[in-house]
Amino acid sequence: MNDGQAAAACRRSRVKRALDIAGSFLLLLALAPLWVAIAIIVKVADRGPVLFRWDLVGMDGRRIRSYKFRTMVPQAEALEKSLRASGANEMQSVYFKMKDDPRVTPVGRILRKYSLDEIPSLWSVLKGDLSLVGPRPLRVTELEYLQGWHRQRFAVKPGLTSMWILNGKNAVRDFDAIVQSDLEYIRAWSVPRDLWILAQTVRYLLSGRNY
Repeated sequence: MNDGQAAAACRRSRVKRALDIAGSFLLLLALAPLWVAIAIIVKVADRGPVLFRWDLVGMDGRRIRSYKFRTMVPQAEALEKSLRASGANEMQSVYFKMKDDPRVTPVGRILRKYSLDEIPSLWSVLKGDLSLVGPRPLRVTELEYLQGWHRQRFAVKPGLTSMWILNGKNAVRDFDAIVQSDLEYIRAWSVPRDLWILAQTVRYLLSGRNY
């Protein structure tokens, strides 16, 4: 990369960061009443923890910690290995997904349908660990399932939304295809494209097709 390319990349990075700060700050403010209501509902539903802590792989492979509203039973992560071993994973390796996941609580199904469980993750965007748009986060526990070339997606921050979401995450189950989409996004990144993805994500979530 020559000096001109490096300067352009630095400018793009600053613009994207500014978009993340402004977007996450405004959303956190606008959704504050909803945040409180969801926290009360999750707590009352089964008396378990309100937040779920997940350890993720961030930009350049750095380990980061983020939070979501808990949508599963408290022992969900411990149960995942046995579900994987039994062939219950409907994805082709790496990500784990089941349409009728027995670990998801009734309240959790509603939160997931509209991605309301992700509201606390906006704090991680504001901090700079995540981005509004980027490759879908990978949990540290999923690293063992990666192929070498998959790690190219760590060139940028993970995002709360991505083209995988818009393409229908219940339909695209091949992780290789997801990574190809992520790498295409990284190569062609622009502010207008991020804004388009965010607008389409809102439309997609309001449709109720997310879960």
